[in-house]
Amino acid sequence: MHNTFSYHLTPAGKMMESAARAIGCPVFAGGIGNTELQLAAIGHIRPAAYVGTPSFLKILLDKGKKTGTDTSSITKAGVGGEALPPSLRNEFKDRGVSVLQSYGTADLGLIAYESEVLEGMILDEEIIVEIVRPGSGDPVADGEVGEVIVTLLNPLYPLIRFATGDMSAVMAGASPCGRTNTRIKGWMGRADQTTKVKGMFIHPGQINDVAARHPEISKVRLVVSQKNAQDVMTLNCEVGGQPADLSSAISESLQTVCKVRGQVAIVEPGSLPNDGKVIDDTRTYE
Repeated sequence: MHNTFSYHLTPAGKMMESAARAIGCPVFAGGIGNTELQLAAIGHIRPAAYVGTPSFLKILLDKGKKTGTDTSSITKAGVGGEALPPSLRNEFKDRGVSVLQSYGTADLGLIAYESEVLEGMILDEEIIVEIVRPGSGDPVADGEVGEVIVTLLNPLYPLIRFATGDMSAVMAGASPCGRTNTRIKGWMGRADQTTKVKGMFIHPGQINDVAARHPEISKVRLVVSQKNAQDVMTLNCEVGGQPADLSSAISESLQTVCKVRGQVAIVEPGSLPNDGKVIDDTRTYE
């Protein structure tokens, strides 16, 4: 296995090497950078597998093709550390490389991994995962997008409700591959949605606080836009029916909590996107 994760100031390289050695797989510690030297090693050692980021695998394959270095020995790859778009996975497949991805952090180690059926990511058995509404810590329903919170009951380094800052959602049912643990949809963006409106920072926790003041609200989404070069924020609230004076009351709460005046729109339950966003900043600065 050719391991291109870093061995310095991050545990990724060591994590992957120890896992490979645990199943008896010899490891070449490539590390990061030195593309030409790594290509020379691949051409000479002929590893069967690659481990690292998908973008660096593409760099190696492209550079190998350009320089005439034979990289065909690599037929499998385990990638992580960044998103793997379907288009890039298909490109690797066309080049004879079967790619599976895993999801983890330096603090926690492995969180979830793909299997050959490529239907979501299966949670590691040694952790507890919650999906919560960003800025609140409250669990969301299965299938709804939220922030990944992980508990690791390691007696040497326990982590209780560690906020990863990543977004995902629980998938229904078990994997067709036979694994029975819970699946998530994989990495779906970052949870930090803090923005600045009219010089004031607006945090997801503030928007959740506004919603908590009005039990009629089932879901909220603050949309920040611009009109005539002026910031405009509109709080969309899913509410059943049209309670009298609710919009005015929510508007007052919004100004009280955020110190910025905003508009309020009452929308039908289920009409807001299921993407985990509490704040959607649509402004462009081109």
